[in-house]
Amino acid sequence: MCLLFPFPGAGGRRPGRRDFLLRSSELATLAAIFHLSSGTKPTYLGVQKSPPSLALCPATNNCVSTSEDITDSNHYAPPWNYNPKGGSRAKPITKDEAMEELVQVTQTKPDNFAPRIVEKTDDYVRVEYESPVFGFVDDVEFWFPPGNKSIVQYRSASRSGFIDFSANKKRVKTLRLALQNKGWASQTSF
Repeated sequence: MCLLFPFPGAGGRRPGRRDFLLRSSELATLAAIFHLSSGTKPTYLGVQKSPPSLALCPATNNCVSTSEDITDSNHYAPPWNYNPKGGSRAKPITKDEAMEELVQVTQTKPDNFAPRIVEKTDDYVRVEYESPVFGFVDDVEFWFPPGNKSIVQYRSASRSGFIDFSANKKRVKTLRLALQNKGWASQTSF
């Protein structure tokens, strides 16, 4: 059985959505059987040196990042501010307190993926979210850039595949709403 396009019986035509979904489920099943879906940690994760930022998203539709250009509606997400002007906090919190709140929120399973903090420094947190059924892993990074601003940059991306049915965008929005209840805000909406 060939798992590549064109599909058997496709008659030389471009595969339709139904064919794609059927073939995707076959691949996901094989990946689950052999646990091939988790992949390995990409080497480009972490804070990039020049310029200091999180990595850009690949050309696939399974990643959102604050490092992207604001005009890239497929990949851009606005940074978060943990001490927004006019916010609901009685007094500003420190970066360490903000990181504590962030870590707490990431452990709430915003999308039934099992979160696991795999890296944490004084200005960076990386969480792996693993899907409960197929073992797909998404890497979610948070970076507190140096300076006087209370900003958090982030990137959420699937390790495999080309689309994620907006899972990373939904996760980021769910985390943002939970942080908003603690007094955080987005710089802009998306």
